Amino acid sequence: MKMTTVLLIITAVLTALIAGLFYAYSCSVVLGLGKLSDAEYLKAMQNINREILNPVFFMSFMGTAILLPLSTFFLRGQQPVLIFLLLATLAYLAGVFGVTVVGNVPMNDQLDRFDISGATAEAIKQMRDNFESRWNFLNNIRTVFSIITIMLTICACIWHKES
Repeated sequence: MKMTTVLLIITAVLTALIAGLFYAYSCSVVLGLGKLSDAEYLKAMQNINREILNPVFFMSFMGTAILLPLSTFFLRGQQPVLIFLLLATLAYLAGVFGVTVVGNVPMNDQLDRFDISGATAEAIKQMRDNFESRWNFLNNIRTVFSIITIMLTICACIWHKES
């Protein structure tokens, strides 16, 4: 098996893992969290946002951001594959990585600094109101772009196999 094929397979697996994470979150986790009281919701999100910062998550999240451009570079001589990977790279870097860095992470950081135990019920409600719908909207954007990214990466795998 060629090294470029191995690289493309690893890229596709990491891309699928991160797409699965955002998809599962959008269609299950946020629904369950939405049923919690304001304080429970904020505590749960604080804990989730802290716990996701682990090596397994970073391997798939950052690995995809690194391997998609690398795969694009190494497979640049294969025309259909190049187009699929270039589009997948742009979709991931803008719609997943970019939205996360510019949107979700600053919101997570703001929530992390919020002292739930010292806040009034009104402040807790206000924090949730300011956080939940915007964060979920941004996560849905990441989900859609993750799905687009994996679809394009799968297309690249299929075209690569055929060439």
